[in-house]
Amino acid sequence: MKYIKLLTLTMGVCGAQHLVAQTTDATLPINTIVERVQKLFQVFPVEKVHLHFDKPYYAVGDTLWFNSYLSRNFAEYEPSKITYVEVLNSRDSLIQTLRIPLDKGVGDGYLVLDPQYLAQDNYRFRAYTKWMGNFSSDYFFNKVVPVGDAINKKLITDISFINNDQNAAKSQAVIQFRDPVGKLLINSKVNWSLISGWETIANGKGETDNLGRITVNLSAKEKDILQKAYLEVSLLENKNEKPLKSTFSLKNSLWDADVQFFPEGGDLLAGIAKNIAFKAVSSSGKGVPVKGRILDGKGKQVAEFSDFGLGMGYFSLLPIANEKYEAVITFANGQERKYKLPQVVQNKANVVYLKQDETNLNMAIVTSDEDFAQSPNQSYYVLVQSNGHLVYAAQANLKSASALIVIPKERLPNGIAQVTLLNTAGKVVSERLTFVKSEKLLDINLSVNKELYKAKEKVNLKLSVLNNGKKYPGSYSISVIDESKVPYDDQQDLSIVSNFLLTSDLKGYIENPNSYFDEKNTNRDKALDALLMTQGFRRFEYQDLIAEKLPTLSFMPEQGIEIGGTLRLNTGRTVPNGGLLLSIPSRSIRKDTYTDDKGRFLFKDLVFTDSSKVTVNARGNDNYRSMVINMDQTYFPEIDKNNAYKNNFVMNIDKAIAPYLENSKKEFRTSILLDEVAITGVQKKVITNRDFPSISGLSMPEHRIEADRLTGCNVLTMCLTTLLTGITYDSQTQKYYVTRDYNSGSRVPVQFFLNGMAIDEPGLNGINVVDIEGIEIFLKDDLGTVSRMYQNNGVVSIYTKKVEKKPRMSLSEIEKLLPKSNVIDLFPLGYIKERKFYVPKYETAASKAVNDLRTTIYWNPKVQVTETGEAALEFYNADGNGQYKVVVEGMDETGNVGRKVIHYQVRQ
Repeated sequence: MKYIKLLTLTMGVCGAQHLVAQTTDATLPINTIVERVQKLFQVFPVEKVHLHFDKPYYAVGDTLWFNSYLSRNFAEYEPSKITYVEVLNSRDSLIQTLRIPLDKGVGDGYLVLDPQYLAQDNYRFRAYTKWMGNFSSDYFFNKVVPVGDAINKKLITDISFINNDQNAAKSQAVIQFRDPVGKLLINSKVNWSLISGWETIANGKGETDNLGRITVNLSAKEKDILQKAYLEVSLLENKNEKPLKSTFSLKNSLWDADVQFFPEGGDLLAGIAKNIAFKAVSSSGKGVPVKGRILDGKGKQVAEFSDFGLGMGYFSLLPIANEKYEAVITFANGQERKYKLPQVVQNKANVVYLKQDETNLNMAIVTSDEDFAQSPNQSYYVLVQSNGHLVYAAQANLKSASALIVIPKERLPNGIAQVTLLNTAGKVVSERLTFVKSEKLLDINLSVNKELYKAKEKVNLKLSVLNNGKKYPGSYSISVIDESKVPYDDQQDLSIVSNFLLTSDLKGYIENPNSYFDEKNTNRDKALDALLMTQGFRRFEYQDLIAEKLPTLSFMPEQGIEIGGTLRLNTGRTVPNGGLLLSIPSRSIRKDTYTDDKGRFLFKDLVFTDSSKVTVNARGNDNYRSMVINMDQTYFPEIDKNNAYKNNFVMNIDKAIAPYLENSKKEFRTSILLDEVAITGVQKKVITNRDFPSISGLSMPEHRIEADRLTGCNVLTMCLTTLLTGITYDSQTQKYYVTRDYNSGSRVPVQFFLNGMAIDEPGLNGINVVDIEGIEIFLKDDLGTVSRMYQNNGVVSIYTKKVEKKPRMSLSEIEKLLPKSNVIDLFPLGYIKERKFYVPKYETAASKAVNDLRTTIYWNPKVQVTETGEAALEFYNADGNGQYKVVVEGMDETGNVGRKVIHYQVRQ
């Protein structure tokens, strides 16, 4: 990919006699404008982040894998070396923040979708660098990832809406209920509430019919209230159980649509035939198919049109001065609406797109004959910005009502070019976005050694990459999924190509971004042009740059983790040249530094994982008892709650990813069975229930979990759901039950013990996982010694490692335990802990005997292609039959990006 150095100024003839050198009557010289505009691009280069996920959706209990890429535009600065990934639920509540270290712009990460903390929902992944936080969050990476639940969810629902009165804030919600195995829940009592904010608008009750359905009448004073409200339903299946609840957004409850028109260049110019783009969207924010016709003031049809797809398109119109135009739109549901077009004007100039060939991008300046006659020889400035660079600047002195602008494509990188027309006072007159294809993307070739494989058979995969005929080192990530279990329309995905070259430069939600780069779509170029004429684009305002109003910098590109603050005396005065020591015991790190003349200190280039304890100590100073350490606050970008990404939410997750959730149920049951393994060999003396009088009356445990099986747990409950063999966790009650009794209807919970003392469920996460020696599971209490006292059914007993007794603490040791202002303990956000995707090997008959229900067959975020341009990989298929999908994304050291998808078949 090309990255153009900031240019000075392109002047004079540019492929047409209509462009002349700068005149002397300019209010503001073009050199001055270019100089001021360049300050933004020189001092504020653009960074972009992309995340490549191993698959498009998940289920709770899964591990989500991703790779982070940072675009590099070769500006005169060191790019960021840290990416932040935020996970937000459908109500824009922040669930987790991950800190990903980058090496040459690439870093990988993962997220365990812990069923204890994550429910079925649409989760938004937002990624950015701290440098990007200086600017609008509209240009952060955003992707919605649906997550279903095949473990905890006891109620399967499907909701649809009926909106007969499209002019009123009324609708009907039809909800169908099933149990976890898909059985219709008929004749079940249902209570419902319509909630807007903190207010309950309406509530009611009903009973499901013979198809497990209930109809709820929805009504509000205004449409806006209803579309922002939520419907909460609770179904009582058994009097002895808590109601099963579900919540539904009503964003799509009312059918509505809007159509907007965007004349190319911004205006309907009298006597100038130009394209007029349109965009039709429903209340859900997604495009809707439309057909239309344009009528003049006398009702005569002067044009007709239909969308190219996704509700967008354009048509040509020759406006007549003083004429008024109206569009009559017909929607797919048969409804017809009328919209007025913008007013026809005569005294303006617009910039329009003509064509592009292999060498040039051809644009034009057009104005009406009347406007040219009134102001002959009118001068304009043309500026072209692309991917954070000012790549072209020229002055046009109109000799007629039109002027040709020829821009050499050798100056333009791939992606969106913003062509702006300004008057000589530096005011923006017109603008046009166009997509430039100046060079080929990475030519990625993926090949497997066979077209047809057997289950669990080894696959040899070869990757080769060419960059316009040349070979460069590069970083790539590869995902292989069983597409029969993970069906997905690839055009809906957000790839590294559609992100870096398109969506990262546009505001708002872009539907089906990959469709604009899919060669199977014959009208993709026209559809892309329609998108660029209708979508928002405002990384900056030329007026602000010309007025020398530059953004305020709050963050510099991060080169590593930094911890800083100010050292003061308890009187408030700062301490210059004060010494501080930082220690991170888990990483055996010790660093010292000294404060500057303002008492400021900073520890740079720290490397530690999340949840690590960091201590900053000022006790090395003579007067340390009088010193106070004030740590700097950590700032993160505000959550953009009113965002357009909710348009991509999946309304009925249970139905949308049903094959995946069905496989997840099987996989979960298999994982429980695999936990029951026999351990043989010499055993060391271990702590058991016999060591504690309160539970010594229990018989032999049915299962025991050793400490080495608790790896990968940040908190204990992350592992308990899958490790407690024979125990079921109920998210409604947040209690654990003996599975066999729970399935029979019993709701008597299990009792937990810690070293012989009874504890409740909230206390489990107070146990340090690394301190645990073992866990015993008792599914029955034959003597009743525990169940009678605690009214429980089953026991889970947790034992921690023995700690040697220490002598009584001295006064100095006690003093160390007291909080000190000159010693600060903190747990800052560290780097994500390393974890590798497990790749099984099926080389023997015994290894092939296990069930393999994986959906992600292979994930490798660290595929390095060297100067040879090639890489060879191998992995084994799972048990699934059908089509497997291989996706590779990445970029080389020049910054050029690419993506490739292939398929192969697996049969028994």
